[in-house]
Order: sequence, then C-alpha cells, then structure tokens
Amino acid sequence: MNVIRCLLTLLLAAAPAFAGLANLAPNSRDGQVAKQLARMLPVVHLLQSPLDEEMSARAWTNFLNTLDFDHSCLLQPDIDRFAASRSGIGDALRRGDVQFAYDVFNVYRQRVQERATFVTNMLAQKIDLSVNESYQWKRKDAPWPRDRAEQDELWRRRVKNEYLGYVVAREIDAARATNQSLTASGAVTGAVTAVATAAATNGAAHAPPPPPTAEEFVRKRYEQFLLVLQDADSEFVLARYLGAVASAYDPHSEYMSPARMEDFNIDMSLSLCGIGAQLRSEDGTAKIEEMIPGGPAARDTRDIRLRPGDKIIGVAQGSGPIESVLHMPLNQAVRKIRGAKDTKVVLNVISASDPSGASTRLVDLIRDEVKLEEQAATGRVERVTLPDGRERKLGVVRLPAFYGTMQQRPGTPGYRSAAADVMRILGRLNAEHVEGLVLDLRNNGGGSLREAVELAGAFIRSGPVVQVREVRQVHLLPIPDTDPAVAFRRPMVVLINRISASASEIVAGALQDYGRVVTVGDPQTHGKGSVQTILPLGDEKLGQLKVTTANYYRISGLSTQLRGVRPDIVIPSVFDTLDLGEDKLPNAMPWTCVPASQYAQVWDLSRWLPALRSRSAERLSKSPRYASYCKLVQHLRELNERTSVPLEKKARLQLAATEREIQKLQNEEVKVADEKGPKEDLMMDESLRILADLIEVSGGAEMPWENKEDLRLQMLRMFGIGL
Repeated sequence: MNVIRCLLTLLLAAAPAFAGLANLAPNSRDGQVAKQLARMLPVVHLLQSPLDEEMSARAWTNFLNTLDFDHSCLLQPDIDRFAASRSGIGDALRRGDVQFAYDVFNVYRQRVQERATFVTNMLAQKIDLSVNESYQWKRKDAPWPRDRAEQDELWRRRVKNEYLGYVVAREIDAARATNQSLTASGAVTGAVTAVATAAATNGAAHAPPPPPTAEEFVRKRYEQFLLVLQDADSEFVLARYLGAVASAYDPHSEYMSPARMEDFNIDMSLSLCGIGAQLRSEDGTAKIEEMIPGGPAARDTRDIRLRPGDKIIGVAQGSGPIESVLHMPLNQAVRKIRGAKDTKVVLNVISASDPSGASTRLVDLIRDEVKLEEQAATGRVERVTLPDGRERKLGVVRLPAFYGTMQQRPGTPGYRSAAADVMRILGRLNAEHVEGLVLDLRNNGGGSLREAVELAGAFIRSGPVVQVREVRQVHLLPIPDTDPAVAFRRPMVVLINRISASASEIVAGALQDYGRVVTVGDPQTHGKGSVQTILPLGDEKLGQLKVTTANYYRISGLSTQLRGVRPDIVIPSVFDTLDLGEDKLPNAMPWTCVPASQYAQVWDLSRWLPALRSRSAERLSKSPRYASYCKLVQHLRELNERTSVPLEKKARLQLAATEREIQKLQNEEVKVADEKGPKEDLMMDESLRILADLIEVSGGAEMPWENKEDLRLQMLRMFGIGL
C-alpha cells in the first residue's frame, strides 16, 4: 500500500501544473443587466409568469445543468451548498445581485481542474480493455457523486470509455482506408498495419497529420476544456446565468450578450455561415438541428454526411489537427466552423444514431455560400403503375423552405417567393394534366409566415390559415383577397416528418383542417408553435433579450406546440427515433388551445381514409424493402434508448459493427441513384401510391369551386345572417 501511495504521489507530481486561477467576480455592468432582465422578462413573455420561487428553481436547475450537464464534475456537497439560493434567484436579480452565478462557476472550474489532473494521472497508467464492465453514459437525471471516491470511479469509466472509443474508431478508419471490413463479430478482416484517417472531399482525400495516440487524444480534450474555462470572463458567466433564467420560461427564450448578438446578426437562429446548418448547444456539444437547403452540408450525398441530431465535438481547419469544441460556448464553436469560401473544415461528429458517443466520424466540407437555386421549390411528374396495369400521372412539388424577399415588391429584380415559385410549378403540372399532387414538406424547418399563408391560397380559395395569440389578443391571418383563384383542385397528399416545423406545420395543419389533403409521415411534426421577438435591454452594451411573445394555433383552435401536426396515415421515418422535436426540450411551453375560427371545410377527403389506410398497410406488409426499413427504425430506436456502453474491446467492436450496418441501411433508404437518375425514398414511393389510391376511391373528383358553406360564411361576415 505504501508503494501505491508513493506511485500516486509521483504521478501527481508529473501531472501538468495548471496554475491556480483567481476567482471571477461580478463587474459593475452585471447588476444593471440583471435588473433589466428581471424587470422585462415576466412582462413581455407570453406566459406572463412572475419571476417567483418556481421560476427561480427552474433557473437554478438550468444553470447547474448548463455547466455540469452529466452531473459528473460537481459533488453532492457542492449542490447542497448551492441549494440555499434555489428559490431566491428572482429576488437577487431584482436587486442586481448575481454573486450566486460566480460562486457556482468558481467552484465548478476548480472541480474541472481537479478532473483534468485525474485524467492525466489515469492516462499515465496502462488501461486494461479486457475487463468486462460498462459505462452508464446517460446521466442527465443521475445524482451527483456523493464524494471523491465515487467521483473517481465514475471518471475512471468515463475516461476509459473515451479512450476505447478512440481506439475502436481508429481501427475502423484503418480498415476503411485499406478496403477491409469490420465483421459482426467485431474483427477487422486482414492485417491492419497502420492507423489512418480518411475522408473524401469532393473526390480528393483528406490527409491530416498522423493522428495522436489515444492517450494524447483524451488528455488534449480535457486540457482544451480547462483552457476554455481559464479564458472565461464575466460575460461568459453572466451570459450562461441569465440564459438559464430566460430558458426557465421556455427553451427558445435567451439572453443574448453583445458578443452573442454579433453572431446572431450574421445569420438568424444560429445558422452556420460556411457549411449551412442550424445548431443549438446541448450537453456541451454543438447539435445539428437542421441543414439549410442549398448549403454545403445539405448538398453532400456521401455516407459520412452530416444529419440532424449529429453532435459536433471537434473542428479542424484544412489538414490541421482536430481541436475540441466540447463545452465551448456555441458562438465560439460557430466561429471556428465558419470561414472563407472555398476553404476546408473537418468536423469530428458523434452520430445521431449513436447518442452515447461510443463512435465518432470525421466529416469534411468545403465552405460555401447557401445556393439559393438549390433552396427553391422544385416540381416533377411521376408515373405510378396500378395493379391492373393502368398508369397514373402524378405531380410532386418539393419545398425545402418558406423563403421570401421581405424588402422588395413582386416583379422587382432579385425578388424571391416560395409561394410564387410553387404557383408556377403548379401551372406547369396542370398543363401536363397530372391527376394528383404530393406536396413534400419533409425537413422543411419553416421560414416566412407570409409565404406560408400565400401558399395555402394555392389550394384553398379563401378563409383563415392560422391564428396568432399574443398576450392581449388573438388575430387571424387569412388568405389574401388579391387572387381568389385556386391553382390546384385535384386530390393531394402532404408529406411531413419530425423535422417539418413552424410554417410547414401551419400549412399542413390548415390544409388538413379544411379537409383538402391527406397527410402522411412521422407520428407528428416538430411541434414548435411559438414566435420569438428580440428586444433591447436598453444600452446596446447590455445585450438583448430573445423572448417568446406569441403562439401559433390552427384554425381548428388546436396549437401545434409540442403535438405538432398528426398525419392521417403514419409511416415513421428514422428521425422519429431520435431526440428531435419540441417535446424533447426542457421547460417547453405547454400545449393549449383557443376557440376555433369561423371556417368551412372545402372538401372532405377524410371519408376515404379507412380505405387508404387499409390499402397502404396491406401493401407495406408484403414489401421486403419496408420490412428492412422497419428493422432500421427499430435498431435506431434501441440505440437511442441505450443507457450504457461496454468497456471491453471485443464487445465495443461488435457494437461499432452493428452501428455501421445501421448507417449502411440508413444511407440506402435516404436516397439512392441508378442509371435512370435520382430515385426517391420509400416514404415518397408509398405516398405516391396512397395518392393513386385516393384518386381511385374518390373517382378522381376535384375540389368544388365553392360550396354553400362558403356563401353562408360570407353572408355572416358581411351582414351577420346565414342562408
């Protein structure tokens, strides 16, 4: 035992000596910012809730979880000390007192420094990868370690997990680089003589410097994390603290420091200039919420491409080394990913299909501008052969985003309009005499509300499209009266998924409420039914407040918040298995409803839903491709629900082999190409067949130009009488 103590002493002496850091303290501006936010937030937020003990407790929890998301750095005695401030944050802010934030941060930074020393000492010893044990990685709701001994055991497994993950990833990269394969038993076929990292960039190989050893990789990650905290200043602490207070009201409200505002103004909603993706901070990583249509990430078709739900943990410039961005403020990570056009960035990514982080991959992209022509609506004609040999001629319109030029008038140079583009496409499809239409709103994260309302007018002659509830009123947004013509009157299917959000949900919900379409897709859409406004806190040096000020409601009175739009026919996609959607976010605003607006269904396609569901279910039950697809979805669901990973090398290689097989299946289902050109995925194929069924069971009927209900509502609005 004495020998062990001596060895530990030597190891500690050999560890890098991070200089003791002076505690951070509030500055004179902090109190002014705190008072302004505490005064404004309860007044301008849609909930109109006071910053009371309940909100204080939420803010307290948010702040601790923002710093220590997996409850591993702080100790339970630390939490017990902080508990005295749990219910009094609101009162303290109103006094301009933010000392609690600095007290917590200083303790947290000290604990991280202790953990960095632990990591260095552990990596100086041999790590045994043959022991049959596991690591519980999902710790968001786990208790904090009771004491140092419990914390050391937790970190021993955590560091071993990261070490093993790197070893396995390098073996897989080496196998890929030498055209070998990882078998289901976890063995790499053939002899692996060197570890290599390869990723194709527009057909050329990315050849970074020799990769670090597993020890260097893990140690560098924590040294980088500690450097981030060492460089932290009062703006860093205050931004996280007041952000935690704002997000106690809902996850989309936040405090935006002056530095954060600079990045926000470059592009809204955390858009990344350079690769074209929207990010949010989650668990110390930069999580991809959505790819921006027309950007480099969205244009990428390789197996290694980025996907929603992926988490960026490292960034390299060109062929340089990967730099960890774990726990780095999101605006700083964004700056590393941004860059000049035509330069290369390499991202180290945790796959969305493996949220435990047991495996990572490199994704390299050439930075570029978002190409507007690739964001635009597109249309085409598809032909579906029926069982009796007859053929249906069907139209498909894909709308990646609700884009629109706000500062220009229609007809002026540079004017862009999603609704106008779709109208032109519909005119062409009508000229080709298509019998029905699929409107594809999958992966459409929204955009211009004006364009959403105008697009609804392509399929409905008149009436309200959406209700907007603010603090003191509910108002309707109707279809503009400028052009009462309906651009398309034949049967329609709207295709949606878990990423369809905001304006997509408004259009899909309105067309569903009017009985105009059959909706197909994931069990629900994204579920974001709120509107945010940016308000100054006074002087620009104080920052700004992004706050939720309104909610969207369908004309039926139902909110899209949390529940989104529920399709008439469910065909779940891989996105439904991932932690995507409003209902996955902490402190999400509740689902509510308002009275239905006055509207009349323009058609009633619901009468044919039982037959459509039955036919689709029978068809899919006989499809080997659909059986494979369901297997993929189930595998992804199981991976996402997994709470632990093995720490024995052979078991980990088996897990990696399974994950790679799932990625292979996923790549095959998203989009494949054959000699005839692009071939859409299973969901599109089945939607076209559902549309063909709808045409058959309805006899190809078209939506009537107007009905008695239209006239009755017009008379009610004009004279207060009915017919």
